Amino acid sequence: MKVVVIGGVAAGPSFATRLRRLNEQAEIIMFERGEHISYASCALPYYLGGVITDRDSLIERTPEILKQKNNLDVRIRSEVTAIDAATQTVHVHDLSNDRNYTESYDKLILATGASPVLPPIPGLAEAEAAFTIRSMGDADRIKAYMDAHDPRSVALLGAGAAGVELAENFRHRGWTVTLIDQAAHVMAPYDPEMAAFLEAELTKHGVDLRLKTTVDAVADGGHTLRLSDDTTLSTDLLIVVTGVAPNNTLAQNAGITLANDGHIPVDDHLQTELPNVYAIGDIIETTSRITHRRIPSVLSSAANRQGHLLADIINGEDLTYPGFIGVAVAQVFELTTSNVGYTETTLKQAGITNYDTVMITPFDHAFFYPNARRLNLKIIFEKGSGKLLGGQFIGYEGVDKRSGEFAVAVVAGMTVNDLPDLEFPYSPPYSSSRDILNVAGYVAINRMTQLANTVSYHDLSADQREHGYFLDIREPGRPAVGNIPADGNIPLSQLRQRLSELPQGQPIYIIERKGLGPYNATRILAGNGWPVKIVTA
Repeated sequence: MKVVVIGGVAAGPSFATRLRRLNEQAEIIMFERGEHISYASCALPYYLGGVITDRDSLIERTPEILKQKNNLDVRIRSEVTAIDAATQTVHVHDLSNDRNYTESYDKLILATGASPVLPPIPGLAEAEAAFTIRSMGDADRIKAYMDAHDPRSVALLGAGAAGVELAENFRHRGWTVTLIDQAAHVMAPYDPEMAAFLEAELTKHGVDLRLKTTVDAVADGGHTLRLSDDTTLSTDLLIVVTGVAPNNTLAQNAGITLANDGHIPVDDHLQTELPNVYAIGDIIETTSRITHRRIPSVLSSAANRQGHLLADIINGEDLTYPGFIGVAVAQVFELTTSNVGYTETTLKQAGITNYDTVMITPFDHAFFYPNARRLNLKIIFEKGSGKLLGGQFIGYEGVDKRSGEFAVAVVAGMTVNDLPDLEFPYSPPYSSSRDILNVAGYVAINRMTQLANTVSYHDLSADQREHGYFLDIREPGRPAVGNIPADGNIPLSQLRQRLSELPQGQPIYIIERKGLGPYNATRILAGNGWPVKIVTA
């Protein structure tokens, strides 16, 4: 069996090394257009920020090592220019020697990944101080520019995960950092109320956030940016991280029908519509394990798992790929942020509306143990069934642990009703006797059973706003929350003693605050005969 792999960063090497361990007789050839293979692309911001100082440590394997240890024929600087599915051959351009040749295959694996998208900004393409960052070669070019020009400021165009990570790492160098995005908040597709924690952290550490802002033109070789708010920004370095697009030209020219967003559809054996042609990694569209709808697969962790599984399939195992959830984590200065599955933003984009949410802010370990701090958690679940659809976690300690546990619950198809029954290790330095996910389950069940009914202020009718009584339950000395006008303030600790101050029979709307206070207030009022709901902004 002769297997040809196109792409040598994440999914390709994972597949090839696994297949070799399973099959000593297979001939395995891997083509990579660039100069480097099997490197840690997610570590590049930390290398540029000086946190990781050993460049070579980012390269996990070299062609020589893969030949010696795995008997793989790895050909770098070799661009596959065409696929002939009828003859099962690929056309290759050897960039080092400027020669063309063909190579046959029995099985072909497309692991071509994705490339940065350069927005059509006048002056950007020719600016010598402007860069994209995706590959080891990109990082080398940026590092060479840094060494030659000693920059002290950087403008980052794009406030997604990559932009935020770069912002932190360049601040680590002591640079002036400006983060620009046309979106209303950072780290899409996080929901706005969660992204607000990250924006506060970025601002706290000196990052200049320019949201709802675009770059209209680039001048002076990339050192001057004209912004949409009619201001100009001077910078020593410009890095564009506005997103990526799948490297799909080969597949499209070979006759593969692409999804609307350009990804390659695969079945549950990771096979394309062409015989003996498979695809893995950032280029594929697969199935959501949560909603069973078609979604792209865009994380290196998923790419590595897909490569491992596909090797088993190619070697004859009767296995199927179960689909993609999407679990990510990032460091934002002192905070850790993680998301699992869908956010409200992505659910709305998919046209899914049958869901509900809860947000809680418990301590990350027992409150009486030193240094307990809040962990902000938002979970999304299906109305009726309570099936878990997604979660967003932001805090200082234990975030990756909780999101990993939540991801397992999602994989297992659990509902919010299962969360209170999950057993977690408890010791005051690490958790509370009722873990954060237990508490999230309790709150979600209360929401589902309408023990704590919540409504958005914007969904209230004019009559409800006029005739409802909006109650603020904050304790003395605590600041007001949000911008919902309150008709009165009765601290929760005094509510039972001051019920006579509330209008009889009139609907009560508790203005939402963090914690269990609003829920406890609804139970007191409902137990005393008032129609009551929690109202959110």
